[in-house]
Amino acid sequence: MPLSEKDMFLTGLEREVHTTLKVLKSYPNEKLDWRPHEKSRSARDLAWVFASEMGIIGMAIDGKIDFSQPFPKAPSSMKEIVAGLENNFKTISERVRKMSDADFNSSIKFPVGPGKMGEFRKADVMWFTTMDHVHHRGQFSVYLRMAGAKVPSIYGPSADEPWM
Repeated sequence: MPLSEKDMFLTGLEREVHTTLKVLKSYPNEKLDWRPHEKSRSARDLAWVFASEMGIIGMAIDGKIDFSQPFPKAPSSMKEIVAGLENNFKTISERVRKMSDADFNSSIKFPVGPGKMGEFRKADVMWFTTMDHVHHRGQFSVYLRMAGAKVPSIYGPSADEPWM
């Protein structure tokens, strides 16, 4: 029996979060305040994006995207950031599992530009957020290298984790 889109989403999200956790755990805790450029986020703030993005999926589940409140401030250690992502992922995946197919496919307003909202399926907002998660993980993998840490295998071998 083929997987439903909701099951495919959950499988994909779990795979991406597992890979992100491996990347986060590779980053040196003593360099969390480092940033590659004055306009860039600190490693701490970029790492916290992964846990915070689970909140966007939660808003989609709730049926209302509201960015008027700031996301919680990043914790002080990578151990706390990792725990935050693990806990938020567990909560969100349970909530997605409980959604009906009709709710998963229902429409929601989502920002498409400054002061503009568009109509999207909740599922598409969740997929978009997962792809944004992958995008930020790519950014963070560059932070790893620049901080002198080893870059783990992400979608294939890395210079630090060859497969042969």
